[in-house]
Parts: sequence; structure tokens; C-alpha cells
Amino acid sequence: MPSNDRTLSRRAFGGAAAATAAAAGLGAAAPAQAAQTPAAPPAEREFRAAPGRAARRPNVLFILGDDLGWADLSSYGAPHIRTPNLDRLARQGVRFTDAYSGSATCSPTRFSLYTGRFPGRTKGGLAEPIADKSVGLEPTHPTLASLLRDAGYSTALIGKWHCGYLPAYSPTRSGWEEFFGNFGGALEYYSKLGLGGEYDLYEGDAEYKDLRYYTRILTERASDYVRRDHGGKPWLLNLNFTTPHWPWIADGDEETSAEIVRRIKAGEGRALWHQDGGSIEKYRQMVEDLDRSVGTVLDALRRSGQERDTLVVFASDNGGERFSHNWPLSGNKASLQEGGIRVPTLLRWPARIDGGQVSRVPVFSPDWTATLLELAGARPHPAYPLDGASLAGYLLRGEAAPTRDLFWRVRGERALRRGDWKYYRGRSGQDQLFNLAGDVREQADKAAVEPSRLAELKAAWERTNATLLPYPG
Repeated sequence: MPSNDRTLSRRAFGGAAAATAAAAGLGAAAPAQAAQTPAAPPAEREFRAAPGRAARRPNVLFILGDDLGWADLSSYGAPHIRTPNLDRLARQGVRFTDAYSGSATCSPTRFSLYTGRFPGRTKGGLAEPIADKSVGLEPTHPTLASLLRDAGYSTALIGKWHCGYLPAYSPTRSGWEEFFGNFGGALEYYSKLGLGGEYDLYEGDAEYKDLRYYTRILTERASDYVRRDHGGKPWLLNLNFTTPHWPWIADGDEETSAEIVRRIKAGEGRALWHQDGGSIEKYRQMVEDLDRSVGTVLDALRRSGQERDTLVVFASDNGGERFSHNWPLSGNKASLQEGGIRVPTLLRWPARIDGGQVSRVPVFSPDWTATLLELAGARPHPAYPLDGASLAGYLLRGEAAPTRDLFWRVRGERALRRGDWKYYRGRSGQDQLFNLAGDVREQADKAAVEPSRLAELKAAWERTNATLLPYPG
């Protein structure tokens, strides 16, 4: 496909020109240069709240990487990937060592973040992940976006939705006033063709033609949003990159893109999975590109004058895939072993939280929903009680962190964490027990020597599971 055909519509071309000028003004080359210099390990201290600081309700910028592994950032130990912008974010805020996704794949984790509830509370959350138009996030279900919108926030989602397809499901039907991105679980980065060969880039509910590299487009859109005048209202932006999800295409890999598009159009059903492509080097390029993109958006936020009053969270939607660096964790995406659900997570809010800190408190996706609702002065809907616990008291007031079980369920696997102990049953059907404080790799099964503890945690898992919808079939 000729490069001069990459951008088709007049609106897209105009946006590209404006974004190019904006990028020049932002000094977009700086993050790229910084990426060439290995980052020194940040000096961290154990987290401690700084009570008594006054601040207005924060803007919220919640950034998700896609299939990014726990140790894929330099600040989490990546030996070959350099992520200076995300490392800087960690130094300016809090790095969480024991943060988890709400599930082990894309759709259910997004359900848990958007609703603050276990994915199994809703029919759409049972799909692991959503692959057709039969289910989605019901527009009648309250979401983080709808509740913040009703509390006076402007709301937008830019990037990957993956919670249902048109015509029944859409971010704009679930509380986000603006949407720009893709509906499906994956797309080819240039052509925007999805898993079924459909074109999958939308503004609102209308197709938007722009055939440039997808990460560039999302970065421009997000930078524009955080610079915008929101009329004095606080805002929520869910920025959901598809990077570094397959296909393994970095910016500039147009020949690889064209070959995948050819195979998709020839009817090869799994061409987008790119199982015969990629490499550790290609994966490094994609993660470092994600880092530069986050750096560009954060630079736009700083230049807008809103950095101090904006709470930024960066996380991954689940564990890493086959090129990810998860050491020392076992397992990866789709598994409830630590490598499938423990994810890099960073938080920054300059007005209220000091930088250079590390937290070892176990947290997972629904906790962020509860936390953000409290900080925004919004209440959960009484008919849809949250499964997450607010971290606001811990982060801001010096209170003890919430103590409760973290629960996960996927087809064929189950897990529950209580303190340092984790109950796990994999596809072998064997109940196992691990003490993560000394065995994060989950190799020393304590089931035989701690039978009472195993029985207690298993019973707790069963009680929660009994309150969820059963899997169909």
C-alpha cells in the first residue's frame, strides 16, 4: 500500500497536520532520545501518605497498556527494555509491586475496571475475551464513566474498548461522552483491520479513516484531549493503547503490515494473531514506543498546567504474552498464575502524593474504580455494589490498607489471595497453596503442610463464586 494513501479522509488529514505541529511544540523528540539512555534504578522508600494536603477533585488519566508483562518496564527489572518516561512517572509517584488485573484476559479486566465488580457479575464479563456481537457491557449498568459524568466530570475513552460491538454496545452508551478508538480485541496497526477482517477505527459510532500507525494516532488524540479547555470541569480520560499486543508491528513496519493485510483479505482466519512473526527485539521496539507515547501525553499534560491536579494511573490489562519478560513470575496471559494477572502499576498525583515511593499492598482493578469514585465525590449505584475497596484512606489519610481477599475466576482456573497466601487451582484440577512472600514464582506448594489454611481459602473462593453467574455451556 503506498505510503501517501495512509491517511484518507480530509478530517483525518487535518488532524494529522495539527498533531504534527503540536508534537513539534511538545518536543516529541526528547522522549525518543531519552530512550537510548539506560535509566538508573530509582531510589524508593516505602509508601507513606502525606495527610492534610488540600486539593480539588482531580482530573483522572487512566492509561492501559495491552498484554504488557509485569517486568517489561525498566523500573520493574526489564534487562533489555528501556522505559525512561514510565520510570520517571514511577519516580514522581508510587510504584506498586503487588498490583493485579481483574482477570487474565482483555475483556473481563476491562469489565472489572469499568464496573468496579467481578467480571462474573455480568453476562458480558463471562466472555474471555469477547469475540462476537452476542454480549457486551450493558448500557444500563453504571460505570466509572457514567458515575463520574453524573458527578460533573467530562469523560472520554481513547483507544481499545473491547466491551462489546455496535449497534448494542459502545463507550458512548456507557457513560463516556467521547470515544475514539477500536471496538475489538486486536487490530492491524496500519490498516485497522480487526479479527474478522472488518475495519475497526471509530469516532463515536462512525468509522474514521486514518491509516497511519495506530499508536501515533492515539497519542495525538490523547494529547489533544488533555490540552483542551473543559470549561472548568474535571475530566476522566481512559487511554487504552493496543501496544504491545500482537500483531508484532512497530512503527515503520509497513511491509509486515501489508503481508498481514494480504493474508487477512485472503481469508486466513488467524493471520492477525501473527503466530509466525515477532521477536524479542520487535517486542522491545513496541514497548519502548509505548513508553515514548506515554511520555508525549504526559508532556502535553504538563504544558497544559494541569499536571499537579491530575491523578495518573498506568497499568496493563493482564499479564504478558510470549515475548514478555515476566521473571520471576510463572505463567502469562490467560493464566491465574502470577504472570497472568500481576501487572506493572504506577500512580502519580503531585497535589496529594509524594514521589519516589513503593507500595507492596495487594490491589487489583476493581479497587481503582472504588478509589476514583471516592476521590471524585461520586457514589456507587446502590443496586450495583462494588467488589473493589477504595484505597483513598491508605493513599491520602494514612489509614491502613484495606484487608480483604482478592478473587479471580476464569474457565478452568481459580485463585484467591489473602495476605501473602494464594490459593490456586489450574487446569490440572489440583488445589495448591503458595506463600507469595517467599515464593513469588509459585513453586513450593504448601497444600500438604497447611491443609487447614488451604481449606479456609478454598471455602472463601467457593463462597464468592456462588454469588457469580455461571459460565454458559
